[in-house]
Amino acid sequence: MTYFTNKLTTRLDQLLEEGHQNQLCGGLKGIEKESLRIGKDGYISQTPHPTALGSALTHPTITTDYSEALIELITPPFADIKDSLNYLRNVHQFVYTHLDNEILLGASMPCGINGDQSIPIAEYGTSNIGRMKHVYRHGLWHRYGRTMQAIAGIHFNYSVPENLWPILHQQEKSPLSLDDFKSDSYFGLIRNFQKLGWLILYLFGASPAICKNFFNSRPELMAQFEEFDQGTLYHPYATSLRMSDIGYKSKNQANLKIDYNSLSGYVSSLSQAIETPYPDYEEIGTLVDGEYRQLNSNILQIENEFYSTIRPKQIINSGEKPTLALKHRGVRYIEMRSLDLDLFNPIGIDEAKARFIEALLLTCLLTDSPKITEADHEVNNANQLAVANFGRKPGLELAKGHQKILLRDWASEILVAMKPVCAILDDLDPDKPYSSALSEQQLVIQNPDLTASAKILANMRLTQQPFSRFALTKSAEHAKEFSQSKLNKTDTQLFTQLFTQMAQQSLAKQQEIESTQQCPFDEFLAHYFSQK
Repeated sequence: MTYFTNKLTTRLDQLLEEGHQNQLCGGLKGIEKESLRIGKDGYISQTPHPTALGSALTHPTITTDYSEALIELITPPFADIKDSLNYLRNVHQFVYTHLDNEILLGASMPCGINGDQSIPIAEYGTSNIGRMKHVYRHGLWHRYGRTMQAIAGIHFNYSVPENLWPILHQQEKSPLSLDDFKSDSYFGLIRNFQKLGWLILYLFGASPAICKNFFNSRPELMAQFEEFDQGTLYHPYATSLRMSDIGYKSKNQANLKIDYNSLSGYVSSLSQAIETPYPDYEEIGTLVDGEYRQLNSNILQIENEFYSTIRPKQIINSGEKPTLALKHRGVRYIEMRSLDLDLFNPIGIDEAKARFIEALLLTCLLTDSPKITEADHEVNNANQLAVANFGRKPGLELAKGHQKILLRDWASEILVAMKPVCAILDDLDPDKPYSSALSEQQLVIQNPDLTASAKILANMRLTQQPFSRFALTKSAEHAKEFSQSKLNKTDTQLFTQLFTQMAQQSLAKQQEIESTQQCPFDEFLAHYFSQK
C-alpha cells in the first residue's frame, strides 16, 4: 500500500470511528456545458443568440461563452447528481424548441468553422458590464485567435458538504479559523487534482481528432499531426486534444507562476498577472481609433483569461473582481474544467462519469497535500500534455515524483485509493452507483480501446467518415432524440414554464440595467480595475 492510500485510510478511519462517514455525502454538484450552435448548412450559426432563450447577460441558466453561437447551459448545484443531470436534460429540451432547425454540436473540437472571421463574438448589449464582456472577448481574439475560443467543454462544480468542515477542522486540530481552514483544504484538493487530473483526460477525453478547417487561421500547427483522412488530423493515441497545446493550454501563459499553496498566494500571484504589462499585447493596443481592442495590455485582462484545469471559486457580487471575492469570503466551491463533451451522450455527460468525478475530488480533499514547487508544476503539466496527446500509447510512462511509472499502474493505484470513498458515498444504496462507476473505469484502464477517444476513432473508421461528418451526424441524432423526447410530460411542462419565465425576467433585467444612466466606459473600467 502506498503513502497515498495510507494517509487517506487514516483520515477515513477517523471518520468511521466517530460515526461521521456519512458527512461525506451530499456535496453540491453543478454543471456548465458549452455547445456550438450549428446551422442547417453544417456551419457555425451566424444568427444572434435566440431572444426566446432570454438575455445572455443576465440569464442564470442559458447564456453564451465566447461566441454568439457558443451557448452555455448552467445548472444550479444539487446534492443528488441525478437532479443536476435532469435539470441539464430539461434545459436542453427547452433550448431545442427555440433553435429553428439548428443543432447543438456534441463534440468539444469545433466543426463547421472557416477561419476566425466565421466565429461571431458574443454580444451582451449596451450597458458597461455588457460592453466589458464583449471587449474582453475581442481581446481574446487579438491574443489567441477566435478559433481556439470556439472549443467547448464541461465544467463540473463541486462544493464539499458543509457539515463535514467542522468535523475535519476538529480532527486536524487546526489553528486556523473554520473559514480559513475551508479555503486551505480546498487548495489541498486543487493541488492533488493537479497531480492526478491527467486521469480525467485518459478516461473521459473525447477529442482525439480535429477537422482540418480548425487550422485555417493557424496552418503552421498542422505539421505536428498525422492525417486521418482528407478532412481530419489526429494523433493515433490522443485522448483530449482540447487540453493539449493547440487547445486550452496557452503558451502565452506558460511562464505564469500562479501560487496554489495558499489562498493569499493565489490571489496575489493572479492579481500580479492582471496588473503586469506584456509587450506583445501592448503592440496590439487597447483603445485604437476610438475602439477598444482589449480591456488592457497586461498578461491577463481579467482572472477568467487564466486557463487552468481546476479553479477555486466564490460567488461574486455584481461588478466584483473574482480575486476580491475569494480574498474577502474564501473558497466556496471548485470548478473542474478538464472534461470534454461526451459525443455519445445527448447532454454531454452521464451519471456514472459524474459520480466518479465526485469520488475523485473527495479523495483529493481527504489525501495529504504537500505544498508544491515550480518544478512540481512543470511535472504536472508535462504529464497532462503527455496524456492529452498520447494517453492510449502502450507502455506510456508518466513522471511521479522523481520516478517514472506506467500510466496504467498509477491509474490503478488511484482507483484503489478511491474505493473506500465510493463505499461511503454509496451509503445504503443497494445499486452501489459509486462503486459501480469505479469498477467501470477500472476496465477502461485495463483496455484503452474502451476509452471515449478510442471509440470515436473506431467509429470514424467503421463509418468511413471524417471527424466533422461523424460529429455532425451524432449531434443530429441527439437533436432528433430531443425532438422525439418521451420525458415525463408534467416534468417537461413545469420546466418549460420555468425557463420561459426565466427568459422573460432576464430580458427585463437587461433592459433595466441598460435604462440606468451609465458612466463613460473608460471610467467604468478604471473603477473596476481599481478595486482593492
